[in-house]
Amino acid sequence: MKTLKLLIIILALSLPAIAGPDPRLEQFNNWKFGLFIHWGPCSIAGWENSWPLMRPLSKRRPGDTEEYYATLAPKFNPVKFDADAWVKLAKDAGQRYIVFTTKHLDGFCMWDSLYTDYKITKTPYGKDIVKQLADSCQRADMPLGFYYSTADMHHPYYRDTSKIIGDNFRGEPWRPEWPIYLDYVGLQLTELLTHYGKTAVIWFDAVAPLEEFDGLRYSRLIHELQPNTLVNNRLAVGGDFDTPEQHSPKGVPTNKVAGNNLKVINDTVAGTVPKAEDFRPWETCQVITKRNWFYHEDDHTFKSVKELIQLLADTAGKGGNLLLDIGPGPDGTIRPEFTERLLAMGAWLKINGDSIYGTTYGPLQNLSFGRSTRNGKTIYLHVFDWPANGKLQVDGFSGHVTSAQLLAGGKRLTYHQNGDKLVIDTPQQAPDPNDSVLTVVTR
Repeated sequence: MKTLKLLIIILALSLPAIAGPDPRLEQFNNWKFGLFIHWGPCSIAGWENSWPLMRPLSKRRPGDTEEYYATLAPKFNPVKFDADAWVKLAKDAGQRYIVFTTKHLDGFCMWDSLYTDYKITKTPYGKDIVKQLADSCQRADMPLGFYYSTADMHHPYYRDTSKIIGDNFRGEPWRPEWPIYLDYVGLQLTELLTHYGKTAVIWFDAVAPLEEFDGLRYSRLIHELQPNTLVNNRLAVGGDFDTPEQHSPKGVPTNKVAGNNLKVINDTVAGTVPKAEDFRPWETCQVITKRNWFYHEDDHTFKSVKELIQLLADTAGKGGNLLLDIGPGPDGTIRPEFTERLLAMGAWLKINGDSIYGTTYGPLQNLSFGRSTRNGKTIYLHVFDWPANGKLQVDGFSGHVTSAQLLAGGKRLTYHQNGDKLVIDTPQQAPDPNDSVLTVVTR
């Protein structure tokens, strides 16, 4: 008998472990709504970072020069920056995590890096922005992720800085200095992952060909220093989640189309509902205006509250997260138009948050009136176009309904189900002008 037990134990230990759900990704998928912050010296000029310098000289605006950009960092002095106020705004907006631009394409570091003088602590402001934000997030129990650009227009080993940026902004990996630049990236990642507490995400970005970066090296480094940190898909090694930019996929993404190409996610088939094990986690990063990531005083193309709430519902309806970007001003304050919209989203989420947080993609992907999300046996119908006749018709409904009600207030609704057609009797007036949510429980 003892011999048999020993054989069973040996056999059990020799079998490969069965991989279960990744708790890091489960948590990420449950967050659903995050705050993206693009900020740096370029906010003084109202530039999209160093992008204007990436154009050929013939296509630049007057004054768009490397010499002018070099004058911005010595003047950067955001004396009104209040990390606690930023984190409180995110919480009041119903956002469950923050991603902050520690270093964008211009190479300017918003933390006190030992490996460059092109950083926040060498400005008139003189204080470590990342440290303040990390401390505030820790006090508020707000997960914090770091955007980090592998491109660096300022570093002489990334590109020959004697040339104009438009000639070599994609980097020069054939130069003998390139391996030294890759070491620089590794050293800076080590700083971010060892000096600022828990890091929820490392959010890479690049303009150079991704294969020129040693993605596996950095991926290993991140997981050695902080095993629970997620990595996005912009490092040529797949990553933990995809990041479509300024758009959402047509359907629910699956592992079959996952990868580093930001457009491949559009190959998902609209209307299809994949198996849970085939779902590919994803996050769309989009701006709160219609154009700009960074601060532009003259940009008044704000998305409406209705657009933003419906964007969140559409994203959640396909199983994704919405990482909504704002660009603070050069003094560290956030525009009142941004604050107004974020707080309005937070007010909607206080009432309707159960239909967003902790949900997955809905079983109904071709609704004419809105979107659907799901949590177990509960299906949430996000109604953008409220039925004028008092009857919401849901075609293709495959479950057996046991109850239907308004999420806001909990009013029970009568319904009629005939095969895969569900008709719910609704009030004449929509409960919410932006997105009214109905809760349908199935057997």
